[in-house]
Amino acid sequence: MKILGISGSPRKGQNCEKMIASALEIAKERGFETDTIFLSNKEISPCKVCGACIEKDSCVIDDGMDEVYEKMRAADGIIVASPVYMGNYPAQLKALFDRSVLLRRKNFALKNKVGAALSVGGSRNGGQEKTIQSIHDWMHIQGMIVVGDNAHFGGITWNPAEEDSIGMQTVSETAKKLCEVVELIRKNVK
Repeated sequence: MKILGISGSPRKGQNCEKMIASALEIAKERGFETDTIFLSNKEISPCKVCGACIEKDSCVIDDGMDEVYEKMRAADGIIVASPVYMGNYPAQLKALFDRSVLLRRKNFALKNKVGAALSVGGSRNGGQEKTIQSIHDWMHIQGMIVVGDNAHFGGITWNPAEEDSIGMQTVSETAKKLCEVVELIRKNVK
């Protein structure tokens, strides 16, 4: 079983990457294989809405998305972390979500994968819930099974995330719930 962590932040080594590392450590402790996509070291161009992916199994844009498609297809669960930029996720993450339409058009390749979201803002109520809901919207459009932290929407921290012990607890609980649901599905599929 594999959990993929996606950091939607363009900032290298910052809050989102730290939250993903923390979540994936929990997954590893539970015996999951893990993988990452950090948008801080990828160039993902925006979708051109050309429709070429309707006919083919690939995108005409030549950038880092081919690797992203493969990692998303291989995952049983996907956890996405995003900073809050003007009340929602940043353009880099929007580009990845838009380009993932190829996976939807190819027999809903993400259908029934388990998804969870994390967000970090500049204050306790800095737009994190709205950002998480927007990530959940993308997951629902892909046909994913969306989980939270057993109490709310997902992992919510404020900057700097590693100093927010309450927020990091929600990150941990979200990661645990993601793993638990993937385990339940795998157990019942066998």
